[in-house]
Amino acid sequence: MATLKEKRTCGQRCEDFGHFVWNSDTKQFMGRTLERWGVILRPDIWGEEGLEITYNASDKKSWMGMTNILNKYLLHYNETHQIESNRHCPSGLYSIQKDFRGPHHTKYACIFTREMLGSCSGLKDPTYGYPEGKPCFLIKMNRIINFLPGKDGSPPYVKCTVLEGSASNQDLVDYYPVNGTFDISYFPYYGSLAQPNYTNPLVAVKFNSITKNVEIKIECKVVADHICTDNFHDPYEGKVVFQLKIES
Repeated sequence: MATLKEKRTCGQRCEDFGHFVWNSDTKQFMGRTLERWGVILRPDIWGEEGLEITYNASDKKSWMGMTNILNKYLLHYNETHQIESNRHCPSGLYSIQKDFRGPHHTKYACIFTREMLGSCSGLKDPTYGYPEGKPCFLIKMNRIINFLPGKDGSPPYVKCTVLEGSASNQDLVDYYPVNGTFDISYFPYYGSLAQPNYTNPLVAVKFNSITKNVEIKIECKVVADHICTDNFHDPYEGKVVFQLKIES
């Protein structure tokens, strides 16, 4: 193992980088498994080309792969996994905690359950709309310690816009929870040591009328006072852009 005073050769550094890009032992690409890359749309990761999603609605293997990923991810949002260590928080109020009154001298985390995602929860429709060409996607914000998203307590919300493709799809989008909001009761986040059971709030976006065999370009951004979405130097700050094509 190299100490702080040792210098690694160029070949060693290249080998380390190659191992980071693809870790054959853990099956991770750039530090994440395929499941993590498939579910979490992270605006700070994707480059100018964004994320491209193509699947065949008539091919069972195609949409089953997506639904299996969502089912596994949302398993941690079942209330039974959270109820012992988390609590229901009053909606519309920041969860500011000065003391460590939670279990094992921690701070409480607010419960977010998959039921809050409506028809995108996978409870009534375990296929998340994929076989019928009405797919659900999950959007989550990065965790930022002590971050408060709004000056006046207004909740941040997700807004998706069709940039290219069928303009008729523009208004045929459902958001869960209602209006695509991240309730401010989940803020601030105090860090993994203070809140080891913290569960990220999610927003599910369901596209109800996608023209098949046509690639559309979609932008989903988080709208809030303290979230920038028009940074010239980082055009994907606070948002994600991806291409979606449903093949019949």
